[in-house]
Amino acid sequence: MEQLSSVWDSFLNHARYVFTSPLDPTNRIFYVYVGSSLLIAFAIYAVKRRNASHVDGESSFLGFLFPRKVWDHPSAWLDIRYFFFHKLIGHFLILGLLAGSAALSYQWASGGLDPNNSPRAEPLVGWLGALATFTYMLILFLIMDFIGYAAHYLQHKVPLLWQFHKVHHSAEVMHPLSNFREHPIDNILYNVAIGFGAGAVTGFAFRLLGYQPNMPALLGVPVLMFLFNVGGYNLRHSHIWLRWPGVWSKVFPSPAHHHVHHSCHPDHLDKNFAFMFPFWDVLFGTYIMPEDNRDVKFGVTEKDKGHEMDTCMKLYFLPFRDAWRILNKKRRPSSYQAPDADAASRHSVK
Repeated sequence: MEQLSSVWDSFLNHARYVFTSPLDPTNRIFYVYVGSSLLIAFAIYAVKRRNASHVDGESSFLGFLFPRKVWDHPSAWLDIRYFFFHKLIGHFLILGLLAGSAALSYQWASGGLDPNNSPRAEPLVGWLGALATFTYMLILFLIMDFIGYAAHYLQHKVPLLWQFHKVHHSAEVMHPLSNFREHPIDNILYNVAIGFGAGAVTGFAFRLLGYQPNMPALLGVPVLMFLFNVGGYNLRHSHIWLRWPGVWSKVFPSPAHHHVHHSCHPDHLDKNFAFMFPFWDVLFGTYIMPEDNRDVKFGVTEKDKGHEMDTCMKLYFLPFRDAWRILNKKRRPSSYQAPDADAASRHSVK
């Protein structure tokens, strides 16, 4: 009974966290990140207004932010319902996976130390300490982003994983809460993989320096992550197109980079997998950046039947059905095709 009460108390604490997400600097919809995206959106609106008599059929900034083509679509409202459904249920159940995988890899990388009771050493100070801190942060984010790129690539290329990842791509219009249209299996893959990478980097840093560096932070968030979020992160899942000019779009992440990734246009399929550093896409040949968004259409291709995923429960359970069909299809050739081929061969001899 006490355990049940403890779980319930944990759930209530988690629910409070979900409903206060805009007040948490570690959350993507923190009011500062949303506010910075609004400022960027207003600048885009102002430029468009200067160059044309109307902006996407809307005369006001409010209309530009909330166009009918987005908010008349059922997909937009499904994302709002799914945000609370998935955050309250799926995220609560998988909350400990990131910490657990990080702890295991930390013990391995540090030579068996307990991450909660590691011996303390005096950190480096002065310019040497600052250099160690910034180098640690950069290496950590580079490795985490590369792991994220690799996991993302596999989600698109491995049919079994795609059945779960297509939940995220099934959104036909996008707004900031579309970011959270993710299947729990997706979350598990990312949490375990990135948690393992982060723990390994931290463990190696401890073995090398004798202490765990504290990353430079703003509002308790590592500087690189804070800048990434405040630089228009919430426009990545939106209808507002913003690409950096020239080569800069290959170096710094822009909302357009991710818009193209969500596009079901044939030229855009399986492109732009990176999260923070687009040069991973450049390096591995998966980068594409059109001059404008005339060919960008959100959603999945017809064969993936994204239109079926029109309720929260379907977003959760239809991928399991489709994954099961793939597994069955892989088993059938060895069980059924060979006898049929032999029978046909025998028939032809007669």
